[in-house]
Amino acid sequence: MSGPMSLEPGGAEQDTLALRLADDRTLALRVTGRHAPSLVLPGHGARRDAVDGLAAELADSIAPAVHPYEVAALLESEGLTGEMIQQKYGHADLFSLATALYQRIPRAFPEPPRPADPWRPDHLRCAVRGLLFALPGLAYALAGRLLPTDGTVRALVVAGLISWAWNQALGHRAYVRLASGRLEAGLTLAKGAPLGAAAATAAGAALSGSGVTALAVVAQSAYLAAAGVLLVLGRERLLLAVLVPVTAGGAALLWWEPGTVLRAGLPLLSLLGTVAAAGWALRDTRTAAAAPGATRPGLWPSLPYGLFGLAAGSLVFLAGRDHPWGVIVLTLSMGPAEWLLYRYRGLSVAALRSTRTPRGFRARSAVVLAGCLLVYLGPIAPAALLVGADPVTLLLLAGALWISLLLQAFGTAWPPAALCLTAAVFAGAVMLTGAPPGAAALPLCCGGAVLCLTAVAVRQLGRPAAHG
Repeated sequence: MSGPMSLEPGGAEQDTLALRLADDRTLALRVTGRHAPSLVLPGHGARRDAVDGLAAELADSIAPAVHPYEVAALLESEGLTGEMIQQKYGHADLFSLATALYQRIPRAFPEPPRPADPWRPDHLRCAVRGLLFALPGLAYALAGRLLPTDGTVRALVVAGLISWAWNQALGHRAYVRLASGRLEAGLTLAKGAPLGAAAATAAGAALSGSGVTALAVVAQSAYLAAAGVLLVLGRERLLLAVLVPVTAGGAALLWWEPGTVLRAGLPLLSLLGTVAAAGWALRDTRTAAAAPGATRPGLWPSLPYGLFGLAAGSLVFLAGRDHPWGVIVLTLSMGPAEWLLYRYRGLSVAALRSTRTPRGFRARSAVVLAGCLLVYLGPIAPAALLVGADPVTLLLLAGALWISLLLQAFGTAWPPAALCLTAAVFAGAVMLTGAPPGAAALPLCCGGAVLCLTAVAVRQLGRPAAHG
């Protein structure tokens, strides 16, 4: 048998074996009673009006049909009987009426309902994370005058850079392990966070020159390690709660001198609360079930994230040498930056649904990238002018950091790490040695990094496969 058998009465196979039943283009024989036959014209009169009414009633359901058989199934589900079809609509059978309805209604295939945005950002969470990056700076405002001036900044900067680099790599590794389960991520953080704090403390204490500075290095390293644990495990609100003492003390500095005890005690209270909260969060992960067959990822994939953390910290330090308030602006912008990362992914998925060619999607993706970058950089320019920082340097540095974070979110880690590290090395070598062009080296290096990162982003993220 070379094809499907026709199931409709009156098919071609009956042309020579039986009398064909009439459709709506011929006369049909209808039995009006038990004995007296009468002729019916299905295309005329009240029966035609009934068919038109039925077509109008079922138009939305008939329009997407691709064959009269689908209409026949619809009519059968509506409960139409053979007797009703013959008497009310004047058609010999279900298939005849279905064909007539199919011919009356033009084909229309409505678009499926738009699914929910899978990358819809959590507005409150992004705002809280932006605050959490900035609030710890109040500890330096409180306890800064208690620390000796000789060697303190150098020790804290070196320890901070090591903590940034370590926590970026550890965070990536923990997020990878989090895909297997909270238990695996908790074990990774429980082992890695103390090691990172110890490494940062050792490097900073070697440059401290005094016991007080060494204690400050210990406190900074312990806080950054514990805060990283809470952020990876999604405990932002808990971290915000334990920062209340240092936040209150920093705000009180605007109109009140808290004294030596409070200047030292409030940051210490927040530090102890952060460490205790991190320990409690890690203990909570021990109750999670172990993932069957979970494998431990290698260290190499996390290396570029650590190098980017080192480069980003170095660039921010160079930008804050002459304008420390510019660092506060950058820190506060991290909340909107994270929100825009989610928006970019959501808008890219929408562009993927609305375009038909790879070239069209690449163009739409570039427009989305430019729009998100402009939205991020827009408020930074007036904020930089407000605090007296160089807006050009701050804008270029912020752009380089945001595009790097975007590429990392899509798994492209080595290009942003290499480009930002190169910019940090060249800018740092020029600025720290006083060689020309001096302070202009930072915006030049950041500008070159932005151009290269933008080219990488347009190429990598302009592929539909990157958003699959």
